[in-house]
Amino acid sequence: MATPAKNTVCLWFDGSAEEAARFYADTFPDSFVSAVHRAPGDFPSGKEGDVLTVEFTVLGIPCLGLNVGPEFTHSEAFSFQVSTSDQAETDRYWNAIVGNGGQESACGWCKDKWGVSWQVTPVVLIEAITASDPAAAKRAFAAMMQMKKIDIATIEAARNG
Repeated sequence: MATPAKNTVCLWFDGSAEEAARFYADTFPDSFVSAVHRAPGDFPSGKEGDVLTVEFTVLGIPCLGLNVGPEFTHSEAFSFQVSTSDQAETDRYWNAIVGNGGQESACGWCKDKWGVSWQVTPVVLIEAITASDPAAAKRAFAAMMQMKKIDIATIEAARNG
């Protein structure tokens, strides 16, 4: 048995932990499903033999999907921030999440079909809004505030004035 990570993100699901984990593994690099554990007995939201937990990694971050019912749902208070290097990578992740039953939000945020929030964040955006030139940073920030999916060319144009 492998030694568990000291810190693991535990995500609550209503029966769909394995589906979500496999989607993440198929979508992002350095992501995989390492184990699926079935319940040894009945539990409030399931029966013996149902998938209880799924151990998986998303972009190198160890996670545990816990299938325990509809009592709690995901919110924007927790999100995965995915750093992207170019527009093609930004589009690929955004389109994978939104195109698989997810929802667009604002400023590079979206939700997957399980309600988990994602920030698809180009490195160019972070560089622009933290630029040493306050006017350039403000222009880039104002441009970002008008976007759903981040458009790198628009951010760069705003930064450059």
